[in-house]
Amino acid sequence: MARPRSFDREHVLHAAERQFRAAGYNGTSVDDISAATGMGRGSLYGAFDGKRGVLMQAMAEYFARLGQLPKVLAGPDEGALERLHGYLLRAAVHGVPLAADVPPAPDRAAAACFAAKMALEVGASDPEVERLANDCFSVVVTAVAECVRAAQRNGDIDPDADPDDLAHLLWTIIRGIDVAGACGNSPARLTSIAESAFALLPRPRHH
Repeated sequence: MARPRSFDREHVLHAAERQFRAAGYNGTSVDDISAATGMGRGSLYGAFDGKRGVLMQAMAEYFARLGQLPKVLAGPDEGALERLHGYLLRAAVHGVPLAADVPPAPDRAAAACFAAKMALEVGASDPEVERLANDCFSVVVTAVAECVRAAQRNGDIDPDADPDDLAHLLWTIIRGIDVAGACGNSPARLTSIAESAFALLPRPRHH
């Protein structure tokens, strides 16, 4: 069997991700992916074994990019609360911010969590999609929980609060902001939601 021609795998997967984001998995055909990526149908089947194979690898690529998130939230305990605040504000505008200097997204809906979108659409009927999505969610929640712990060590968040519970709360709010952004709410409204979420973090009790 002839090997497919060489191609820029990262470019192809990013283009496919944009296509899946725009039209959904069920609304995307192999021909759509071919047009979006510039690869012929035969090459797509040879390299990825069809549409589902493209989705699996696009989600795996997305998971790999999420691996940068812990670096964004890592640092000295004394700056943890500030990093958490900055993360929430960037998440309101950019979806999942993987760097402090991410430029504004031209379309907030396109910046929403790719894993969450695919999980909502096909995760219930595809255990592997559900597993990949949960792996992505775990990266985010774990990184946020570690930042919360650092803020607790520095005395900025109530030490009795459960950092994992707080991380899941913030993750859920961010995913809700994704929906609000996709529905056309203004950046100012999304930022206000993020500020409210930050204000919910329990502070130490002073006796």
